[in-house]
Amino acid sequence: MLLNPRIARGVGSVVAAAALLVGCAESRETPKEQAAESTDLFGYQVAVPLWTTNAGSEVGVSTNAQLLSGRLYPAVFVPGPSGQMIPNSDLVTAQSLPGAQRQVVYSLSPDAVYSDGTHVTCTDFLLAYTAGSQPELFGSHMPVMDQVERVTCLPGAKQFTVVFKEGQGGRWRELFGPGTVLPSHAIARKLDMDATQMAQALESGDPVQIEPIANLWREGFDLAHFDPEMQVSFGPFRIESVGEDGEVTLVRNDYYYGDQASLDTVVVWPATADSGALVDEGALRVGDLLTAEPDWVDLNVEGSPYTIESSVGELTDTLRIAETGTWATPEFRQALSKCIDQHAVAAASSEVSGVEVPAVGVHVVDHFDPLARHLADIVDPHMAVDIPGASVAAGTELRVGYSSPNARKAAMVEAMRVSCEPAGITVIDATEDGKTLADVGGYGVNEWGEQTVEEGSIDAFLGGADPLAEYSAAEPRSSELGALRAAEEQQWEELSRIPLAAQPRSFIIDRNVGNVVVYTGPAGIGWNMDRWQVSSEEPSSEPK
Repeated sequence: MLLNPRIARGVGSVVAAAALLVGCAESRETPKEQAAESTDLFGYQVAVPLWTTNAGSEVGVSTNAQLLSGRLYPAVFVPGPSGQMIPNSDLVTAQSLPGAQRQVVYSLSPDAVYSDGTHVTCTDFLLAYTAGSQPELFGSHMPVMDQVERVTCLPGAKQFTVVFKEGQGGRWRELFGPGTVLPSHAIARKLDMDATQMAQALESGDPVQIEPIANLWREGFDLAHFDPEMQVSFGPFRIESVGEDGEVTLVRNDYYYGDQASLDTVVVWPATADSGALVDEGALRVGDLLTAEPDWVDLNVEGSPYTIESSVGELTDTLRIAETGTWATPEFRQALSKCIDQHAVAAASSEVSGVEVPAVGVHVVDHFDPLARHLADIVDPHMAVDIPGASVAAGTELRVGYSSPNARKAAMVEAMRVSCEPAGITVIDATEDGKTLADVGGYGVNEWGEQTVEEGSIDAFLGGADPLAEYSAAEPRSSELGALRAAEEQQWEELSRIPLAAQPRSFIIDRNVGNVVVYTGPAGIGWNMDRWQVSSEEPSSEPK
């Protein structure tokens, strides 16, 4: 028996979602019985599937779950207008103690509670650490947790300490990001455990004790099986329901310990929803766009309330490559990188999105960070196409997947196919209805705690990555340049990820909605949705 069924998770989430929607359709209430249709309410559409609120899981990372869960499970640090990380003092204060082993002392607000009235405690953060530090068991993807040696936590306490490995901890502000700290008490309740038993199990290191917790952590926050007792929130919103079209209705969290959300309800629509129909219904107020010029809205029509803003995003579209199988060896990965033409991939992304984005080769810092120039002598030699060098891997096949059908990413994969074909490397788009990191070959853990090899349905996952959270490296500042250079060199030697291009971002915004601040990082434009305000209770475009 495998405790971490990676492949079943990846495919099963899609199948389960479909089954749920059929069930919902069969039991749908009549209009007279419904208080309001989802399209009658304030709508925000994201450009990804809505499969989970667990942003630390492989599925959550693959679908950028932070877009939804960032205001359900807020981060310890939030982005500022100039890119700085600002402490979320409503939730917690953090004090960094320098030394050979950096320590950070966290003090949670005594008023911080979940939407069921249960206090936010250090056990929630211990759970996040345990999940992030044991990816094979939990199916997690939180690479910066590699820097942590231990978390000291008395069950139920409001204070805890994170102790880093010697010389590590430069990216401590990236720990406990949006959507990664989840309600440990909800998991414990399902398992008939108290806080002490939960903490003891997490600290035991015993896969047999941890496995039931890991299963619920991984699967209990799936939206296809929404459980209101599990998905309680400590942010300004909580989930009220999941609709038949996959839309998630958020309502104001009355237990929130900070400023109450300005809007009492926000319906978050997945990428699969018909954007044009939402516009016709007057339901789309803010949205992530797949292209800068969508054909379902006319900005020039008289009375149109909409504006579109486009920019080069902060994230880097990246190939994350399998740990097992053909592409497990650095030699083959390096051969693959020699046939990938990042400039052609960026051009393909730009053409489909309508946003001109640059090719990117740097791993460990943001592509727009001035420090990237000081890594150019390491990065640039790897950006040139070298077909003879790539031919080392001739006769191989690379199956690439991404989270849902997407014309831009399909064009990027096609660009890779064209550039790698002369080297004898066959690049195949294996996305079908959608893939996640859980579908990439890797390692699992069996019932005796032994490592197992997991076959994948894809060899690489294509998606956006935040370099500061994706790589366990030094803090991005000039005084750490030597360490950053060493980390960049190491990444090019190992090549578990291949950066491709900056991510293009476009947003549609109703001018009648105030306090909307464009942000292209992990939490997206909804990073401050609790501050959004509307000038009228009526929808701003007339339903047809």
